[in-house]
Amino acid sequence: MKPSEMRELGADKFASEIESRKKELMELRFQAAMGNLEKPHRVTQLRREVAQLNTIRHEQAQAVHSGQGEQA
Repeated sequence: MKPSEMRELGADKFASEIESRKKELMELRFQAAMGNLEKPHRVTQLRREVAQLNTIRHEQAQAVHSGQGEQA
């Protein structure tokens, strides 16, 4: 998922996207530990996507808080 697509997600969708990627990442880690990981690059990709989702969620929260601070 591209960051531009991530920015269009709603707040409730963010949590579910992050949770699903973390779950898949955990499953891939178990596969790696067992030695039968088919796509090792997917681990890096998932970690990056989780970080991007968290960053965008934080940016949006900061924008909301800074917008409220200016109005007060």
